[in-house]
Amino acid sequence: MSAVPVPSRPPFPPGCDGRLATPGLLRARGISLRPARDDDLPWLRVLYATTRADELARVPWPEAAKRDFLDSQFALQHLHYLSHYDQADFLIIENGDLSLGRYYLYRGEPDYLIIDISIDPAARNQGIAGALIVQTQRDAAERGRGVQLHVQIDNSRAQRLYERVGFGAVEDLGSHRRMRWPTGLVE
Repeated sequence: MSAVPVPSRPPFPPGCDGRLATPGLLRARGISLRPARDDDLPWLRVLYATTRADELARVPWPEAAKRDFLDSQFALQHLHYLSHYDQADFLIIENGDLSLGRYYLYRGEPDYLIIDISIDPAARNQGIAGALIVQTQRDAAERGRGVQLHVQIDNSRAQRLYERVGFGAVEDLGSHRRMRWPTGLVE
């Protein structure tokens, strides 16, 4: 299996300047957001692989085949995101020089769309994702918009987080569930 190459066009669109403010709770811990850059792609590829690790652990493929599969899936996902959400904020979550995750947000109308939120396994369960989502809800509420996202049906941990911050299931789409937070007050 050969990997699908990452697109030759600039990986991240210029002008997506990370307009989402870093939540104060995260700033106090030294965590910040910055726009993704071309040189983040190797690390983003590794981060993507961590999001599929449990799933691929059950697949009896050689490690090289798994790596090729993950590389091709990452490249296709990256191309999809750039092709469909070229006006999105593609943000890297970091603490100093240490990358902790990615947060991709499209500020559409009538709803924002959280395209992707992935946290490095070593930084999970520390409130990073929840703080970013609540900040996104505040930003959307100021503009009279809701927030949507898609989550894998079998990702119960993520679904519990989304429900805790006010998202409700809207539609099951086979492997994923669409969830929405309506325009409203944020705690």
